[in-house]
Amino acid sequence: MATGELGGLAGWVVDVIDSIGAVGVGALIALENLFPPIPSEVILPFAGFSAARGSLNAVLAWAAATLGAVAYVLYGIGALVGYDRVHQLAGKRWFVLFSQRDLAHGERFFDRHGSKVVLLGRFVLFVRSVVSVPAGFARMPLGRFTMLTAIGSGVWNALFIFAGYRLGDRWEQVEQYLQPINYAVVAALLIAGALLVVRQVRHRNA
Repeated sequence: MATGELGGLAGWVVDVIDSIGAVGVGALIALENLFPPIPSEVILPFAGFSAARGSLNAVLAWAAATLGAVAYVLYGIGALVGYDRVHQLAGKRWFVLFSQRDLAHGERFFDRHGSKVVLLGRFVLFVRSVVSVPAGFARMPLGRFTMLTAIGSGVWNALFIFAGYRLGDRWEQVEQYLQPINYAVVAALLIAGALLVVRQVRHRNA
């Protein structure tokens, strides 16, 4: 498939990177943190392909992508809202996403395993976008948050840029291979969320 044949989000991603290069790569990755449907599985392999054809510096693209992945905005939202406000919200009868008990369990889990969650969450669709929020809730030291995010994102970005570099004009195959996995992850998250809501509604009604 030629890049000119791409449509939708993928085509827009390609146009942005073609227009502004490594800065576009970083900006798109930063936007992915706020708008998960923008796929890094398209952004990064195309950056690698662009580097292979000489229109983009691979190291600059990797650095820009890794910088863009450090989601200070979502971390700041989590820190600004804070655990106490969410705990109060979870106690409202109409709030059915999770209970105060669920939130407390989540806080204890994050206290014990927060560093691993932030580091490894960069490798999981959707999780990589939202994991910064509980880090903000927990007021994880900003230096540690930055380091863990940069390491996890740096590895992820390097793998996909390299894949695009090696595959050349077949770079779209990276996304094709990952689509079933991405759909499975999204489906699992939706099912888990639905079960949590159903359980919470039953508990409140009881």
